[in-house]
Order: sequence, then structure tokens, then C-alpha cells
Amino acid sequence: MTATSQQSFSIHSVGTLYLVPTPIGNLQDMTFRAVETLKQVDLIAAEDTRNTQKLLNNFEINTKQISFHEHNTNERIPELLDWLSQGQDIAQVSDAGMPSISDPGEKLVAAAIDSGIPVVPLPGANAGLTALIASGLAPQPFYFYGFLNRKTTTQADELAELAQHSETIILYEAPHRLKKTLLAIQAAVGDERPVVLCRELTKRYEEFVRGTVSEVLVWLAEHQPRGEFVILLGGNPQPITNEVSDPLLGLSITDHVDMLIGQGLKPNEAIKQVAKARELKKQAVYAVYHHLNEDN
Repeated sequence: MTATSQQSFSIHSVGTLYLVPTPIGNLQDMTFRAVETLKQVDLIAAEDTRNTQKLLNNFEINTKQISFHEHNTNERIPELLDWLSQGQDIAQVSDAGMPSISDPGEKLVAAAIDSGIPVVPLPGANAGLTALIASGLAPQPFYFYGFLNRKTTTQADELAELAQHSETIILYEAPHRLKKTLLAIQAAVGDERPVVLCRELTKRYEEFVRGTVSEVLVWLAEHQPRGEFVILLGGNPQPITNEVSDPLLGLSITDHVDMLIGQGLKPNEAIKQVAKARELKKQAVYAVYHHLNEDN
């Protein structure tokens, strides 16, 4: 018996779900295997069919598309599973990068696995790792978080927890929220933590902005952010442990201030003490506590 390739597109009792990465900017990063897979499957489930069509046109791929995004996940997954169960092969793609990373692919994958449908991942472009290896920060261990919550109070809680990680942290952010997010990072980790902004990865105007949090904020004040950003935050060299003498430091900034107010301090004095305990600027703690810079 001769060995056969795992990647087969003949008719089976059930189909296969292929997870196909797409370029994050430079079309030359599309792999031969990805092109061949998209040509051979019966259907492509795309985050944005208009965006993916440009990619398909470039590589002369004529496979039919169907939309699959965060707003139609619940109705689309049963349809895709039905087609897969009938023996059709489906490729799922994001607008850029790896499926399932910051897109609804994870739900489709879980549903396919639960239904006994084979899932085949293809390797390819990823913005977080591409940024990490050229950042100058420690590439391992790293902690991928992706997009922070947009609600200011929830985001502050997330960053308070992330601030204690000793690993390099990978975040994603849109240009119009970049300043607000960096100010929230400043409130959580202070001015001196190393940070790297990465924009337009693999494209003509690819750029890395390296410095401390305060230095990068100065750069941001002088430049208009364009393109999707990867934010790399240096790890905490002295994270707070459970053995810390002040357990309040393990709380979020907002909860820390509220706890001191509950103990009888006035709000401004509580904010001052929290800033001193965490070695942060009073203005930064004030902004987090009073939910300043909220998105409209």
C-alpha cells in the first residue's frame, strides 16, 4: 500500500474543514498550499467576501464564497456543518492572518469537532508573531491577548491583570483607539515599561516604534496612527505575588480606590494613595477611576 497525502479533495462520507491563513499585507506571503486548497474546496467561508474576492482574483481562484463573520455566526454554522456532513470540503478564511484568531472561526472549529468533522489547519501569516520576532523584546515566553475590551472599566481590569505577567504581551488595536489604549496601559504599568508599536506589517510602510510607554506616547502625539497595530508590551520583571504584603495591589485600580474610599478616605486621597502604592502618576489613576477617554 502506498502512502497518500493527508490533503485529499475527493468525495468522502463527510467533508473536511480547512483553516486557511491569508496574507496580512503582502500578497507574496500566500503559500502554494493555501492557493491550491482554495482552488480545490467546494466552498470558501470568508469574513468579508468583497475583501477575499480581491485575493481570489489575484491567484485566479474561482471557488464560490459565502459570508461568515461575527454577526451571522449562529445562523451560518448550522448551514456549514450541514454541507460538511454531506461531503463538501470548506475552507474558512479571515480578512488577514490566521482563522480563529480574533474572528468567529473558533466557534466553527469547535462545532465541527463536536460533529466528528475533520479539521485541517494550514500554517501561514500571523501579525502577532511577525511583530514579536522583530520587536527586540523577549520572544519567549509570550502571552497573546489580542484585542482588549472596549469598555474602559473592563479594560482597566484586564490591564491590571496583564501588568503582572512576566511574559511579553501581544495586543491588537485599531488606529482610532490606539491613544486611549496606550493611556490605559500607562495607568496600569507606569511610564517606564518597554513597549513596541508595529504597524503596516509586511507592507511598504511597515514601521516599528520602540521605547518606553511615555516615549511612545510622545511619538503618538506627533503622528497620526494609520493601519492596524500590534502592541507588544514588555513583561513585568517583578510581578506581584500572592505573598505581597499589601493584598490591595492585587485588585484592579478601580477596586483599589473603592476599597480605600470604603475605609473612610476621600476619593482624591484614595487616588493619591493608590498612585503612590503602584508607582503611577496620580493623573493616570484619576483617569482610570473616573472613566475618562471613554469611546463615544
